[in-house]
Amino acid sequence: MGRGRVQLKRIENKINRQVTFSKRRSGLLKKAHEISVLCDAEVALIVFSTKGKLFEYSTDSCMEKILERYERYSYAERRLVANDNQSNGNWTLEHAKLKARVEVLQKNHRHFMGEELDSLSLKELQNIEQQLDSALKHIRARKNQLMHESISELQKKDKALQEQNNMLAKKIKEKEKAQAQNPQLEQQQQSSHGIESSPLLIPQPFHSLNMTCPYPTRDTGGEDITACHDRSGALLPPWMLRHHLGD
Repeated sequence: MGRGRVQLKRIENKINRQVTFSKRRSGLLKKAHEISVLCDAEVALIVFSTKGKLFEYSTDSCMEKILERYERYSYAERRLVANDNQSNGNWTLEHAKLKARVEVLQKNHRHFMGEELDSLSLKELQNIEQQLDSALKHIRARKNQLMHESISELQKKDKALQEQNNMLAKKIKEKEKAQAQNPQLEQQQQSSHGIESSPLLIPQPFHSLNMTCPYPTRDTGGEDITACHDRSGALLPPWMLRHHLGD
């Protein structure tokens, strides 16, 4: 049969308790050594018996170094926890302050808008009136400043446009004066422009000319008949006349 499970409670028998302590202590020290070797960990073990006897184990016999490291990390952890608690307390206090300030600002805004005035006293109403008058003075002063700046800017633009207009008028007068001093040059330019714009004369085709016989001919009665020439047409060339007479 297997060994039954031992109930974890104080052993009343003094002898049995001492035997169990010796066995468990040896096993605990063995396990501490094994974990330090297998896992390359720094282990420190301290055990006090019921009679106050000390039993200890430390890795590489450096108990003081391990304890100093433990105290350092334990102190840092305690400070971190304390800082977190203090920070949480500070944030809570700051949140309460900001919330109260927001409520005051919202209440003042409603008063400035003319709302919830029934609960205010005469002095509080006068104070609000003075604040509103002061704010109106600042607003009017700023408005007047902006209006003066706008008027000044418009005056500068008007002055610039007048100067530009005067400059253009001066140029026009100079141009008219130059044209009046050189009329001949202007006429030549106009004549040249007229020649260039006149249409070209296109000669009429030869078959369209109305020509009559330029030499006298004889009829059957033997009388000379002079053909009428159309002075508006062109005459035949001499070689054509000679050729015709020879026939």
